[in-house]
Amino acid sequence: MSTPPPSAVEPSVPARRQPADALQWVAYAAIVLVTIAADQVTKAIARDSFTPNDPFEVLPFLHFTNTWNTGIAFGQFRDNQIIVIALSFVAIVWMLVYFARSGGRSPLLPVSLGLLTGGAASNLFDRLTQGHVTDFIEFPRFPVFNLADSAITVGVILLLIVLLAGERQTRS
Repeated sequence: MSTPPPSAVEPSVPARRQPADALQWVAYAAIVLVTIAADQVTKAIARDSFTPNDPFEVLPFLHFTNTWNTGIAFGQFRDNQIIVIALSFVAIVWMLVYFARSGGRSPLLPVSLGLLTGGAASNLFDRLTQGHVTDFIEFPRFPVFNLADSAITVGVILLLIVLLAGERQTRS
């Protein structure tokens, strides 16, 4: 008795594993590099222009406040740099591997994973070189953050959209 080919048994596997092509790698790398550059430039401006912990009002609902953050995601793991660095490194490696294996699944994957990787890499660079991350964007009743944090948030939202759309496709 012969066994059916794997694609007949698992129709969703080919849809889930679509390696990124050269153009998708270029888009991914460009988004990573632009994210890192924009984040590092804005952090340097914040460090050079704003007194630490002294809010500068840009608009009534937006302040720039130069602060240091040794944690991640709203101050979690504060003062545990080894854990934060290890988690950041693992996340970056996971995103690279995932993109290599599945980057061709959606045109949004280079964007979402590029933003995630760029944001994580930029904050990791700060932790390795300064021992903390510079945060400076402040809205009332919200933790102070930076462009890398914004890129990570947008990247997660886009990745969820891609994953949910992919699940819908495999069910139909």
